[in-house]
Amino acid sequence: MPIVVTTAVQFFESLFANRPSRCRKLHNIVDSVVILDEAQTLPVDLLLPCMAALDELARNYGTSIVLCTATQPALRKMDNAIVDGRKQPIGFDIDDKNELAPEPMRLYTALKRAAVERHPDPVRDDAIATRFREQQQMLCIVNSRRHARDLFEAIRDESGAVHLTTLMCPRHRRRVLAELRQRLCDGLPVRLVATSLIEAGVDIDFPEVWRATAGLEAIAQAAGRCNREGKLAVGRVVVFEPAEAPPPHELKIRWQAARPVLARHEDPLSLEAVRDYYTELYWQRGSAALDTAKVDGRAGIVAAIAARADTADFPFEAIAAAFRVIKEVMESVIVPWRANRDDDAADRLLARIASQERPRAADLRRLQQYVVSITRQARDDWLAAGVLYPVHAALGDTLLRFEGLANYDPATGVRLDDLYFRSPEANVIS
Repeated sequence: MPIVVTTAVQFFESLFANRPSRCRKLHNIVDSVVILDEAQTLPVDLLLPCMAALDELARNYGTSIVLCTATQPALRKMDNAIVDGRKQPIGFDIDDKNELAPEPMRLYTALKRAAVERHPDPVRDDAIATRFREQQQMLCIVNSRRHARDLFEAIRDESGAVHLTTLMCPRHRRRVLAELRQRLCDGLPVRLVATSLIEAGVDIDFPEVWRATAGLEAIAQAAGRCNREGKLAVGRVVVFEPAEAPPPHELKIRWQAARPVLARHEDPLSLEAVRDYYTELYWQRGSAALDTAKVDGRAGIVAAIAARADTADFPFEAIAAAFRVIKEVMESVIVPWRANRDDDAADRLLARIASQERPRAADLRRLQQYVVSITRQARDDWLAAGVLYPVHAALGDTLLRFEGLANYDPATGVRLDDLYFRSPEANVIS
């Protein structure tokens, strides 16, 4: 194939894999162009192995690497953001001549659409709900699905209140996005509470955006949803610290790096501020924290490779097991979502798959629009309680479905707050 579209997770885990099925495709990267979109999402705890792999591809395999992002990580030696134990800079040996977009500062100034401000005090949900009532069109992005649901409940009765998280299946989310885009276009009220999924390539435009504490890269992504079309002189982005929902550990580390940058820079999204942020982030973590995966009981994939360089007896299996971009294990379940009472597309698809001797790959791909990811614990509890059922006998417990929509809120998606809820109909045996 001349063009391959994949995820960064699949790309990097394949580079560090030891299974033939994954390694067999790697020769195709030779003499290719690799475009990494949203390069700021490279995992910090695996940053050095990722950089080493990209550097090796560029130096010895004829591969051109393009890093695309609004907040370019400080990955060059000249940035002096990452240093080794001898305080020597680590990074790509490139300079400003490798910049594809000419005159970045001029472009940034010309394309600036929003101003970022930091709320000075922790903010309670009821204060955000009050601001929602004052502002007809506003977006608030929070750091967890639970916080998004709680905040939405506080404004559920307001005109144009909308909720968007990954607890809603993709087809449901697309429907919601289409409707709220139309409402925004028509000038109608839209009060949207969302998780960070709204920051991943969603083309949407609000005059005011509130962003819960996160790294500067996430704040920049949130700002990209504010005054996106330039209809206002300047949009408003408010960074706030939730009083009732502290950020998870990884975001807390990034917020600790972003907080002093927000204080030092009048414009915290400027090129200088972004470079300052990554320098602060990498300095706080230290180079050891940029390669934390344990190989044979010792931290560091790069160190494990270097230790065997003389003999080339590399611990491929241990490295493959250690290199995991996504740490939390999530399980996919199928929700037979309906856009309306007459929409039975999901039920017909599930019935067709169940009637097949072996499920067809094309039908299983169509099921992806009804997938919701939940924790393994929630999945196991629901399976034991008889709430989840196999999609097909041949698949067993590997792919499960809800029988109906009793555990799916039409506004907020899967009801994780009540794992043992069963509809009265589910208790009737015929």
